[in-house]
Amino acid sequence: MNPARNPSEDRLLAYAAGTLSPPEAVVVAAHLALRPANDAWVRRLQAVGGVLLEETPPAALSDAALTRALARIDADAGEAAAAPMTNDMADLPEPLRRYALGPWRWAGPGIRVRDVLAPRDGDCRVILLEIAPGQKTPRHTHRGVELTCVLKGAYATETERFEVGDFEEADDEVLHQPRVVSDEPCLCVAALDGQIELDGWLGRLIQPFVKL
Repeated sequence: MNPARNPSEDRLLAYAAGTLSPPEAVVVAAHLALRPANDAWVRRLQAVGGVLLEETPPAALSDAALTRALARIDADAGEAAAAPMTNDMADLPEPLRRYALGPWRWAGPGIRVRDVLAPRDGDCRVILLEIAPGQKTPRHTHRGVELTCVLKGAYATETERFEVGDFEEADDEVLHQPRVVSDEPCLCVAALDGQIELDGWLGRLIQPFVKL
């Protein structure tokens, strides 16, 4: 794997172990759907974990465990009607087609965003971000972690070029300004923790109007 454009080993290990936060897991799953070699590596990790789990001696449940479980079942108020799924983007990777999508909304000149209605983790959520050819985002950093996987097109930062399947990890120490370098719009899925922080006086001026 090229570590510059793939999830870190720690993040892949957390994904394989099932300990990654739900929004981050959605973005990693989209990446793995586009990178079969990485997916095979993660599946090997999961297989090893399964063997270790089978060899672990079972732990006894408390005497009240069954009673508590039955009480929770009895407390169920009944069947809940599931909201119909609405996903009009059939060409998304399979892990993303499982979730309903919110409406597209404006996020700046040539930039639009829509929510992926996957499970959240506090302020961390999943979004689709589409940027027009030649367009760039405002220069920004992040209040938390931002994980991005390219689904279509390509973008470049000051140091790297990211194409379909590539994965970028950014945090509050990263200050960048992605620019679309493909002839088609660049579509990305991102797990975003909090709002981005725009740089410079102009960024601070328009910050209230840029909501991802």
